[in-house]
Amino acid sequence: MEIVSRPHVNNFIEWSKDKPEVVVLTADLSNSCEVGRWRDTYPDRFFPMGMAEQNMMGMAAGMAKEGFTPFIHTFAVFIYRRPYDQLAMSIAYPNLKVRLMGFLPGIVTPGGVTHQAIEDVAIMRATPNMTIFDTGDATEVESVLDVAQAVDGPVYVRFLRGDMPRLFPKNEPMVFNRARVLSDGDDLTILTSSVVTEEALRAVSVLKTRGISVNHLHVSTLKPFTDPTVLEAIKRSKNGVITMENHSIIGGLGSAVAELMAEHALGKPLIRLGLKDMYAHGASKNYLMKEYGLDAVSLVKGVEQLLNKSLNINEEDLENVRIEDANSSSKVEAL
Repeated sequence: MEIVSRPHVNNFIEWSKDKPEVVVLTADLSNSCEVGRWRDTYPDRFFPMGMAEQNMMGMAAGMAKEGFTPFIHTFAVFIYRRPYDQLAMSIAYPNLKVRLMGFLPGIVTPGGVTHQAIEDVAIMRATPNMTIFDTGDATEVESVLDVAQAVDGPVYVRFLRGDMPRLFPKNEPMVFNRARVLSDGDDLTILTSSVVTEEALRAVSVLKTRGISVNHLHVSTLKPFTDPTVLEAIKRSKNGVITMENHSIIGGLGSAVAELMAEHALGKPLIRLGLKDMYAHGASKNYLMKEYGLDAVSLVKGVEQLLNKSLNINEEDLENVRIEDANSSSKVEAL
């Protein structure tokens, strides 16, 4: 499987070429959020705001009112924690076309609690007028720009950076409010988002060898959450549903699925895998995913719990080398 090195860097430059209304604002994180080359290419459209996220939100709102399309590039935690009042009142309330590109979502950073956005989806889902996308691979990092630009209002993107796998074909871009069906089956439904989809793919491949029929969907649009594909997958499931997300189980994908099931009176078991009302700590992504139950082994355990039987799958069965370990020479980036 292909590993793509920093797909956003050059893709965003090329994408912006014929869009003079696109401007970029950052808060001292240009290279960390992969817009250093964009700055050098379009210096008249680049605005470094310093470590002043509240001011950055206000300036982006003003530029959007004047017909520009601001793309804020910063760490996800600095989009919704520190400047939330400005985000809500200056951008979301007037429904302005500002694109909030939040890097280091969830536990993909060893930066610890100050840099791990584990409740961002919950907060943004509760913010009126906000659309939310969650990228899962290089194809979605590249194609989310077009999807976001088509939204007439504010958009929050949980954005990946660095070297990443191309899980989905390049010619199958992200589609607004439409999940990707990665495996078809009736025994159970698995819904994943972000980087945990790669782990789920590993688990599903082994589950199939045990005769388990899995309907696996990758969800990239977290708000709105009205995709009929998701609802149909839940209805088809004989034994229940499992969600797995790079986020707290409170307010994210698992909560969205629970709300959908309740609203449609779908009385099926639901297991939510994610951070369980806790903060994470600083360590590598792979370590943290195992520590907090977001890896392939944890998903298999969830399936066994749902089916109430042992599938005799152990860590050795899932020990195929991770994609990034096998193909990437990049080092862990904390900040």
